[in-house]
This record gives sequence, structure tokens and C-alpha cells, in this order.
Amino acid sequence: MNSSSSRARVHGAIGILLLAGAVSVAPPAMAAPEEIQVYLDDMSAPGQFGVDVHNNYVFSGASTPGYAGEQPPRHVYRLTPEFYYGVSDTLELGLYVLSSRAPNADPKVDGAKVRIKYIAPHDKTQGMFWGANLEIGKTSLRVSPTAWNAELKGILGYRTGPWTLAVNPNIDWSLSRHGGPVTLDVDAKIAYALNDKTQIGVETYNELGPLSHLDPLRKNSKTLFVALDHEFDRFDVNVGIGKGLTSEADRWLLKFIVGTHF
Repeated sequence: MNSSSSRARVHGAIGILLLAGAVSVAPPAMAAPEEIQVYLDDMSAPGQFGVDVHNNYVFSGASTPGYAGEQPPRHVYRLTPEFYYGVSDTLELGLYVLSSRAPNADPKVDGAKVRIKYIAPHDKTQGMFWGANLEIGKTSLRVSPTAWNAELKGILGYRTGPWTLAVNPNIDWSLSRHGGPVTLDVDAKIAYALNDKTQIGVETYNELGPLSHLDPLRKNSKTLFVALDHEFDRFDVNVGIGKGLTSEADRWLLKFIVGTHF
């Protein structure tokens, strides 16, 4: 593929992202998570450190709290550095530091989470990959009605030609007393490689409710993103524009993730 063709496809991908802003808005919203990302099979090499900086901003969302003490999501900027270390070819440790800034307020630290990720040996260019990620953390009342929480994230994916498909079934539960039921989320990504450094795709994030009795699809937060992934010299970037599809989702939000290895 020649360089002019590659540039044209990248510019076209960026144009699709901007075009997403032309769709009409949806009803009131619920706060975006600190990390809006579909997990794939990327891992740090053994002995290597890295960092991803997660940024998201809610352009349009609820301006009143959903529970006592919640920080309403409208015009909130959330910044979450994620530090990670490759233990082996299949195991990685990570740490998230959550922070946010609401309109007319000072930035605040919202808590921290630790994680351990496993990815099974596989062909990194074609075929199936799978793994799991376990997170445990403590967060402030501003972002969660319970302080201590955990999540087990399944990682399932498949590559064929320029296409990458991935699904993350996520089981979430509270470690705090009277923390409520175990819940299920399902996130997914379909991406197409324009060249060896750039992908454009669609990501979807879907809360399905209690695992024991799932809610109707029209309930809970469900958001669709148009996303662009690009590799620079030493940095990986994921940027996306998202639109809420239900009354409990944020209406419009922007996410931007930049990562590098040391």
C-alpha cells in the first residue's frame, strides 16, 4: 500500500469520527467509567514497564446525581493513569489511579485499583486469542455507591486478514457489605486495519444488570463508539466518540487513551 493511499484512508477514518457528531442526541445519562476500553491480547514483555493514560469527557449527560453522593457526569473530565509490568509472556500486573474534575471544582483523586491479566499463548497475527483480567479496588462515593469492588473480565478475540473481533464479558461484584447483586456487562469491538499502524472500528459497552436475572435490553447504560487506533513511533493512541443508546447512558462523550512502554 503506497503512502498517499494510507494517508487518504487515515483521513477518511478521522472524517468518520467527526461525522459521528452529526447524529441527534438521546435522553438523560449515567456516569462514564474511568476506563472505556475493550481488552485485546496486548501485553508488556517480561520485565518491561508501561503506562496508558485514560481520558474521557462527558459533553452531554445527567446534571443531577443518580444516588446520594454521586458526582453527576455532565461536563466531568476523568483522568486515569494505568501503570503495568510484564511478569512473563502470559502474565501482566497493573495499577490504576482514578481522578476526575467536575465543572467549577478542583481535581479530586477517586481511588485506585490493581489488576492481574493473563493471555494464553497464541498466534499474534491470525486466529483466536483468549485470556482474563481480574481487578480489585477502592473508590470514592463520587464514582461508586460501594467502596470496595471487583471485576472479572473475560477476553475473547479473533483475527482474520485485516479484521479483529473481540468480546469482553465482565462480571462485577462488590466486596463491601450490602454491596448489591453480581452484575454482567458485555463489551465488544470490531476493527479493520487500514494499514499496519492504523485501525478504525466500532466499540460497544453494555450493562445487562444482575447476573441472576438480566434486565431488558432497553434498560441500563449502553453506549456505541466509533474509534480510531494508531501507532506512532513510541506511542499507541485510541480515540473515540461515543453516543448513549439508552436513557441511563451518557448522551455524548469523548475518550482518548495514549500508551507507551519504558
